[in-house]
Amino acid sequence: MDASANEPVDRSKPIAFSGGAVIGALGGLIGLGGAEFRLPLLIGVFNFAALEAVILNKAMSLVVVATALPFRASTVPFSEIGSHWQIIVNLLAGSLAGAWFGAGWATRLKSETLYRVISVLLLVIAVILVVGHDATSGQPLLTGGAQLVAGVVAGFVIGIVASLLGVAGGELLIPTLVLLFGADIKLAGSLSLAVSLPTMLVGFTRYSRDQSFSVLGRNKAFLIVMAAGSIMGTFIGGRLLGIVPNAFLLPALAVILLLSAVKVWRHK
Repeated sequence: MDASANEPVDRSKPIAFSGGAVIGALGGLIGLGGAEFRLPLLIGVFNFAALEAVILNKAMSLVVVATALPFRASTVPFSEIGSHWQIIVNLLAGSLAGAWFGAGWATRLKSETLYRVISVLLLVIAVILVVGHDATSGQPLLTGGAQLVAGVVAGFVIGIVASLLGVAGGELLIPTLVLLFGADIKLAGSLSLAVSLPTMLVGFTRYSRDQSFSVLGRNKAFLIVMAAGSIMGTFIGGRLLGIVPNAFLLPALAVILLLSAVKVWRHK
């Protein structure tokens, strides 16, 4: 039996709370679920098995995404998010299907394979953001029908990745929104959260069929503590969003992508 099937020897509640808070702050500030940073914490520090870590990661990412949206609303109002509903629907058309298929594959594929694939994707996108995009241009890469098709395809790929690794997909969604649709970086963060939430719910529902889903019930206290830290973090990040300039956020996202790529690559 996997070691994680039993109650762990040492899963520190203070570390769970503080880790959740720091990662949650990224959600509030950038518009991420923070899963690439939480995954090494769950596996390396708290000793969860890979698939169980993915499921726990998904649960915590749901908390971050659901709370980050309202906490960011003072800077990016819901009315502004709603005015871009076409973009949300465009990406969701692909991401919901991708999330369903990805969750099924995750229960069968080797963890190392999953980590290597997402690591390469994150690295490529980080390079594109730094080298090939002007954060102030606001110009979409494609328009019309080509943009529509590209949005569905991108959403499908992001949905698969989100379910495979239990992530919200913001590390891929935000660059897609900035590059493909020409969205402002702060707006892109909130649109990313709006797309991530239903996508993650679909993947989470799919995971509930696997026996590893029981890890949530076995670790309720741990989940509650980390969730509390995450909510505090998203609140802080949401307040910082109104202070931090746009010019800082795109390079910060690129750095996060690079760090995430390294962390995910090293997982076995």
